[in-house]
Amino acid sequence: MIETKDLKKIYTTDEVETTALNNVNLKVGEGEFVSVMGPSGCGKSTLMNILGLLDNPSRGDYVFMGKNVSAYAEHRRTQFRKGVIGFVFQSFNLIDELTVYENIELPLLYLKTSPSERKKKVEAVMERLKLVPRRGHFPQQLSGGQQQRVAVARAIVTRPRLILADEPTGNLDSENGEEVMNLLTHLHEEGTTIIMVTHSPAYAEYSQRVVHLFDGHIVTENVKEEFHL
Repeated sequence: MIETKDLKKIYTTDEVETTALNNVNLKVGEGEFVSVMGPSGCGKSTLMNILGLLDNPSRGDYVFMGKNVSAYAEHRRTQFRKGVIGFVFQSFNLIDELTVYENIELPLLYLKTSPSERKKKVEAVMERLKLVPRRGHFPQQLSGGQQQRVAVARAIVTRPRLILADEPTGNLDSENGEEVMNLLTHLHEEGTTIIMVTHSPAYAEYSQRVVHLFDGHIVTENVKEEFHL
């Protein structure tokens, strides 16, 4: 599904040039669950932004679902990722002025899904994530764990093929963190490809493979024994 070749991302200002990613070569197969770990500033979020088609690399190739998307313009990246990539962020990124129902519905509006189909899909995902009693609540009326469940619901309502989760448990206590990890595990078991950034070795254990980044490089990759071919 994903292959990067000598991927580089360089940020330049008038005074300094910073290399965030340096010759990153990564393959992720359809249906894999991969964790990305490393210290702050090592390039994890930069890599996720490129994999999620939110940004382009400075050099190198990014092949996603058989297409080299490295040089796609922003509007083309936006169209390509619609309904295909779901995002779950540490900070939830919910819209305060929208209810739980409306936040979950938003990706379907962008896809111009019919009202009846939107209702069916939103109701189904709210039922699955036990959010029905909160459907009319606003984000500030929810706990952190509830907000993250809404964020996961919004990410999966379009049934994306790839979910990118950037520290999805970072703002949660251990109980809510485990709940989110169990949700991601169920999605993976259903065939969704998941790439997750995490600082937690315990949560990385939920994945099949752990990629370690340091100073913009992949320094090691660990595959869990039961997933060796």
